[in-house]
Amino acid sequence: MGNSRFIVFEGIDGAGKSTLIKALNEKMEALGLTVHMTAEPTKYRIGRIVRSILTGESEGDEKTIAALFLADRVDHLTHPEYGMLQKLEEGTHVLCDRYYLSSYAYHVPHVTMDWVIAANSICADLKRPDLTFFIDISVEESLRRLVNSRASLERFENEERITMVRNNYFEAIDRVGQDENIIVIDGARPFETVFAEIWSITKTCLES
Repeated sequence: MGNSRFIVFEGIDGAGKSTLIKALNEKMEALGLTVHMTAEPTKYRIGRIVRSILTGESEGDEKTIAALFLADRVDHLTHPEYGMLQKLEEGTHVLCDRYYLSSYAYHVPHVTMDWVIAANSICADLKRPDLTFFIDISVEESLRRLVNSRASLERFENEERITMVRNNYFEAIDRVGQDENIIVIDGARPFETVFAEIWSITKTCLES
């Protein structure tokens, strides 16, 4: 993969991942780096099916969603045109909004965490992130931000679900953290403070 880096942003809904990843993309591009910014579920065929279920346009139970996320992720990695592995091989840095840590958090308890980790091992074997930022905020802050920014909430965006997801994230980090470079960031602070910390850590990663 040369010197290209694979950097992932994770967090519960409303954590600010999308804003932070865009800011990091702009910072890296301003320095003359070649960057590919992407997200999961993807905008491609399988990802569009996932999104349609999440928004209620299509039907699908939780096990179906877990399987579709995995299929979308494998395609996202391996597709010969838009695949992240291809981008990394070309020397492009890849910034991804969500990766398999999200599946560990969102699909449990509808499927077991053991199943999700085992199923996603194909993706971990293909490419682990060089750096994962978990942007942590409270459930109360998550709901406040979602209500203020969305006309309507998706199926996962309620207090009970968000609480469970946040707890699952920390359980997953405890279980797989020894194999991953996961940095927990306090996302409740002002944007400038949060981004400064993210950039400092990213800069070290890029230079290593």
